[in-house]
Amino acid sequence: MEDILNHLKALGFNSYESKVYLALVKQHPATGYEVSKKSGVPQARAYDTLKVLEDRNIVVASGTKPVSYSPIAPQELLKRCERSFNTSVDFLKENLSNLSDDVVEPIFNIRGTKTIFRHAIEIIEHAKKEIFVEIWGEDFETLKCPLKKAYDRGVDIKIVGYKGVNADFGLIYQHGLGDSIEKSLGGRWLVIAADHSEGLAGTVSEVEKTPQAVWTKNPGIVLIMKEVIVHDMFLLDVESKLGESLNKVYGKDLINLREKILGKDFSFSAH
Repeated sequence: MEDILNHLKALGFNSYESKVYLALVKQHPATGYEVSKKSGVPQARAYDTLKVLEDRNIVVASGTKPVSYSPIAPQELLKRCERSFNTSVDFLKENLSNLSDDVVEPIFNIRGTKTIFRHAIEIIEHAKKEIFVEIWGEDFETLKCPLKKAYDRGVDIKIVGYKGVNADFGLIYQHGLGDSIEKSLGGRWLVIAADHSEGLAGTVSEVEKTPQAVWTKNPGIVLIMKEVIVHDMFLLDVESKLGESLNKVYGKDLINLREKILGKDFSFSAH
């Protein structure tokens, strides 16, 4: 019963209105005195509330004495609420965005592995054209089913996987430095970008500190997230074709190139 009252409040009813309407649904017609007893609303407030609901065409008063009241059917009430809600949403869609031509999408900090993965799944479920992901094999199992569903509805899936990401869908590049990077970072990262419109990046493993990530719809930040993954895909594809030649010039795992750019004491936290 409390849940019904709370949901009526969510539709714009105040506490007394919710209780009075619900009392009438359960027993009608009823006088103001009967409504007060049934609902627990003080008698004076019950009459005031009935008048408000009558003015809103939610209850109907009889022409008898004493006056009795009946509610409109719940189905009709919900249809009215739905029509009113949809009308407001349609109006705001058309007019709210016109108030500002310079809306900057914020960046949100999210904490905890479960919360991070919940946002990642929502990004996947909202995607319409493409999803780029960089992820460790053990974490991939959490996103595998949502990604497969996205792939089956026509979304292009591209993945950089660490430590064995296995799937029979999408384009997958295996990154061979998962152990080294995880040891250096003290955890595993997750980067996901979808449709140039939504992205997430952060750590998801249980490290010394609570796993943290950023989530945003800022197109500039999402572009950077995507380009990080694209960059790794380019390098991995080149390495797969020219591995021996690259080793001769740059050393195994491009160590000479890494040291040139990041310094002799570089950490994988920068790459």
